[in-house]
Amino acid sequence: MDHSNHKTSVRPLAAAELRRRAEKRLRKKLSGRNPQRTEAETRRLVHELEVHQIELEMQNEELQLTRNKLEAALDQYSDLYDFAPVGYFSLDARGHILKVNLKGAALLGVPRPQLIKRLFTSFVLPASRPFFVTFLERVLASGEQVCEAALLRDDATSFWASFHGTPSSSVKGNKKWCRVVVSDITSLKQAQEAQRRMEALAAANEELRQEIVQRKAAEARLKESKEEQTRLLKQSQEMHHELRLLSRQVISVQEEERKRISRELHDVIAQTLTSISVRLAALKTETTRNPASLERSIGRTQEEVVRAVNIVHRFARELRPAVLDDLGLVPALHEFLKQFRTQTGIRVNLSAFSDLEQVSGDKRTVLYRVALEALTNIRRHAQASLVEIEIQKLAGGLSLTVKDNGKGFQQRGPLHARRDKRLGLLGMRERLEMLGGEFRIVSKPGKGTTVIAQLPIKGGQLS
Repeated sequence: MDHSNHKTSVRPLAAAELRRRAEKRLRKKLSGRNPQRTEAETRRLVHELEVHQIELEMQNEELQLTRNKLEAALDQYSDLYDFAPVGYFSLDARGHILKVNLKGAALLGVPRPQLIKRLFTSFVLPASRPFFVTFLERVLASGEQVCEAALLRDDATSFWASFHGTPSSSVKGNKKWCRVVVSDITSLKQAQEAQRRMEALAAANEELRQEIVQRKAAEARLKESKEEQTRLLKQSQEMHHELRLLSRQVISVQEEERKRISRELHDVIAQTLTSISVRLAALKTETTRNPASLERSIGRTQEEVVRAVNIVHRFARELRPAVLDDLGLVPALHEFLKQFRTQTGIRVNLSAFSDLEQVSGDKRTVLYRVALEALTNIRRHAQASLVEIEIQKLAGGLSLTVKDNGKGFQQRGPLHARRDKRLGLLGMRERLEMLGGEFRIVSKPGKGTTVIAQLPIKGGQLS
């Protein structure tokens, strides 16, 4: 700091004021004395004044030397304070900034005049604010304290800082405040984090080395049993192929048998019962044989015959609905869904593309069976209230999706499912694979279940 201008302006004023006060005091002192003095007294008085003047000059020189030393010390203190490598803050009991050095202002990224009377806590990140408030309270209450906290600069960049606080008080002692030394320890934190990461990396490398050793040992054991595994795998593949052939044969024979039984029920039994019903109706209208008891008996018989016809029709639909061959897949599904809604109370929405009925009969049959099996599983296990069935035409294939909003299940493979459900899933998969299709199930507990069946279309031809 440069105080030369201040010195030159103050010194003449101080000397003039001192002379004025001295002359005034001298006049006051001489006013009560006898003006008649001897020459000896005058000479003695002049001598005393000269000696006193010399003493004053010597005292003035000493005072000036002391003042220069104090100003030099003040300049040195100011330089040490402002250009210290750490930030110095004077805070009152509420955390307001009373004084700050240049380093402290630079740490916060705010000009020093703008920091005065601002709350220091406004620069502390919310996560660190409770720790800093506690630190400030302990400094004012207990004495010297230290802590660490994350600060936020005026440009929104953050850094880690350490705080060293000591209590103080004003001259009168009625206001508490403290001095806080703030240091940027971001580099130290980064070094500690790097050290921690290096230690974690070293531990991970050691674990990896051990795992490599274990894997090499396992690979050696696997290599020793490779021939046995190859033989077992080949045998398993052959058995699997034979099982699939057998399963396909069973499904094919089962479908043919269902078709035959359905045809016989529909063409023979239903026609016979219908004929009986017609004859009974004609008998009822004969006037020659019209006793009341006969009429009631014929009416009951006719009702039983109608019920029998409905049962036969229901059996036929369950085995293989005639409407699937006569009208197509969509009418057959609608007929089944009507009964499904009535029996279960589950809402079902069905959507299909317009050219679906041009699909070949075997593909329609597979899609129908997969849809029925999926709905059967939903009725038994899903506890659902809504089912969405969608049949789409994709690039190079068909897709049937059956999605419910039921309880779902944890997928662990079809072999872990219940026996009746497992056979249903395997049956759906085998039906699709017979035609080169694919079968997938997507399910999670509480998220419902989606059954996806896809069939290929060669050359884009539905038939």
